[in-house]
Amino acid sequence: MNKQRSSILIGAAFLMATSAIGPGFLTQTTVFTQQHAAAFSFAILVSILLDIGAQVNIWRILTVSRSRAQDLANALLPGLGYFLALLVVLGGLVFNIANIGGCGMGLHTLFGLNTLYGALLSGGISLFIFWMKEAGNAMDQFTRYLGILMVLLTLYVAVSSHPPVIDAMKQMVWPDNIDTKSIITLVGGTVGGYISFAGAHRLLDAGIGGREAIPQVNFSATRGILITGVMRILLFLAALGVVTKGVQLDSGNPAAAVFRSAAGEIGYRFFGMVMWSAAITSVVGAAYTSVSFLKTFHPFIAKNEKWFITFFIVFSTVIFAAIGNPVQLLIIAGALNGLILPVALAVMLLAAYNKRLVQGYSHPLLLSLVGWIVVLIMGWLSILTLKKWLV
Repeated sequence: MNKQRSSILIGAAFLMATSAIGPGFLTQTTVFTQQHAAAFSFAILVSILLDIGAQVNIWRILTVSRSRAQDLANALLPGLGYFLALLVVLGGLVFNIANIGGCGMGLHTLFGLNTLYGALLSGGISLFIFWMKEAGNAMDQFTRYLGILMVLLTLYVAVSSHPPVIDAMKQMVWPDNIDTKSIITLVGGTVGGYISFAGAHRLLDAGIGGREAIPQVNFSATRGILITGVMRILLFLAALGVVTKGVQLDSGNPAAAVFRSAAGEIGYRFFGMVMWSAAITSVVGAAYTSVSFLKTFHPFIAKNEKWFITFFIVFSTVIFAAIGNPVQLLIIAGALNGLILPVALAVMLLAAYNKRLVQGYSHPLLLSLVGWIVVLIMGWLSILTLKKWLV
């Protein structure tokens, strides 16, 4: 494997991972740790296994067919790709408003900068990355180094909080209680919406595909989930060390409270850096992947891809500047994201059985079985979520 190809594979893994690790990821992990303590480690383990099952299926099928998700869906059933693209772009756009807000919050924590100015500055940095001459390579490097920085800073806080590691390891395989809601939420938050496709579409853009690329695709997909899993575990341990000491976390910003309680003022500044890194890499991932769902529909979009990405980021930033984080829109987007994973994964698995679409490739039975289990679990949750939302 040459150096450039290896860099693209690692870059795709980090693009997927950092797209998943957004502001919601930080809050979600901290809140669940506060609720379930060491038993939450079991939910993390199960979610990582389900995430790998979903991601490896999607990445392999897309890269073997050398088709983006929307094109494969349209080939399977005309019009289905447009529906899938609509779900991904709407969900990505609304969540990007929250990501822009997270950027502002991170810079406010780190430097005391006004949240709005921090959001505007971060939007500008995101645009700069996409307008660089080698935008794909710049995106790979940006997400990789900020991803590594997030992990290292969170590791420092996790060590500083002195968590009960032995108890967490025991409950990872034999928990005091099992909360299915937290498992489902983690899976949806890690591989839901645009996140499922970020890495695979990046590989296709770089020309990596076909049956000969399967080992490399497996490598990249599993690394992406493992990076996310490591970050989740470190954040969980940091929070566990704090909550087991009886500290009551600030409900308004529980993740920041964990970093400050574990490592003092420097920990609080670290949180600002982690929040900004998580948010801005999610902005990059959401913009890139959302537009990748549109550019194959018309040559004009493909030719002006950077302008569409620019509009995506600018529009998200303007909406945040005008109204802040729109709670109702975020609820709607959450329901859309819950729908995307089971629908998209089911479409991919059905396409895998069509030899014409996957160029004679035979998808492993065990991998298909794992994929259908994820579809059933996430599909049932989506129905319950939508039912509750609509009523």
